[in-house]
Amino acid sequence: MPGKKALSLTAAAAALTLAATACGTGDGTDSDALQYGYVFPETGDLSHLGPPQITAAKYALHEINEAGGVLDQEVPAILTGDEANDAAQANDSAQRLIDQDVDIVLGAASSGMTLAIIDTVTGAEKVQCSGSNTAPGLTEEKPTEYYVRTAPSDMLQGPVLAEKIAGDGHQNVAITYRADDYGEGLANAAATALEDNGIEVKYQEGYDPNAPNFDSVVTEVANQDTDAVIMVSFEEGVQIITGLIEAGVNADQMYGTDGLNDETLGNSVDSDNPGIIDGFQGTAPDVGEAEFIRGLQEFDENLEVLQFAGQVFDCAIVTALAAEQAESTDPTVFVNELAAVTQDGEQCSSFAECRDLIRDGKDIDYQGVSGPIAFDDKGDVSQATFQIYGFEDGGKHTKLDAITVP
Repeated sequence: MPGKKALSLTAAAAALTLAATACGTGDGTDSDALQYGYVFPETGDLSHLGPPQITAAKYALHEINEAGGVLDQEVPAILTGDEANDAAQANDSAQRLIDQDVDIVLGAASSGMTLAIIDTVTGAEKVQCSGSNTAPGLTEEKPTEYYVRTAPSDMLQGPVLAEKIAGDGHQNVAITYRADDYGEGLANAAATALEDNGIEVKYQEGYDPNAPNFDSVVTEVANQDTDAVIMVSFEEGVQIITGLIEAGVNADQMYGTDGLNDETLGNSVDSDNPGIIDGFQGTAPDVGEAEFIRGLQEFDENLEVLQFAGQVFDCAIVTALAAEQAESTDPTVFVNELAAVTQDGEQCSSFAECRDLIRDGKDIDYQGVSGPIAFDDKGDVSQATFQIYGFEDGGKHTKLDAITVP
């Protein structure tokens, strides 16, 4: 039986533990602070999309903390998870974040990986926001108020791509696409818009993105003898581009989408002659306004690929503003403010500016660095800005134009 001194020490320790539980976690972080986590491709065939999204998330949290944090509490370091373009691993990563009691999950990068994790995340009543999911049917297949995306649906991108091809004077097109939700959805949206523009779609077929090679895809597309080719591809599209060039298809007849919007594409196709893809063009959600890009690259001087950085940054800012407006870091509470902070109010364009308006009792309309957002009742953006990108002057990636729709 312990003595009186031991009992006093035990009671004191218990009191300290109780106080730590009431005021925080006991490890120096406040249990009420808004906790972010991410599920992004750190490895796998989409790993080139990891650095810009990870950097953008960290940059957003830096900007939030520079402005004083959310509800005057510093946002802790973001918790990490790798989707690896593997459904089982992505879901394991999401579950680990849930077990660590995150409030917000940023990601996944690919629509397919979001389908793998969305039940785990939203089923736990945590908010999920992706800056790069574009598959048209995603919000219909998995309708939940806890999921939103700042990346526009490919139902918006397809017509932009079709109008670009029509404007370049092409009359017939072959479309090859990866046979998944992303590839099929964007291919169908582009095909419908091309036909609406009076352009014949002579070929539209999907392929297995995990095939050992794409020789048969190249042969089928090249044999169509069309004056333009659309590739809805990720990293495997490099092999298709290389094969088509060898088959006599010129780079200025080729069009890609966001999956091939890679500043290093020329080097990937031919490191000795990156200019071989000069003339290649495509469409993608805009990466963000110039001031944002400068700040992002100052934050991470080694960042090369920028794709979807603006959209991920906007995910982090929108969710933080929703918590500010709800006056709560509980996702079951601030989920109801996600749409409200993106429309029908006074326009503002930074966390600090918008937060101050909220505290002044104003309704706000956050204008994202990637363009207007305005979430609809499905959690989709109802407006979006797309860039026309291209390669010229020895394979240099160039933003040719920006188009806001609708």
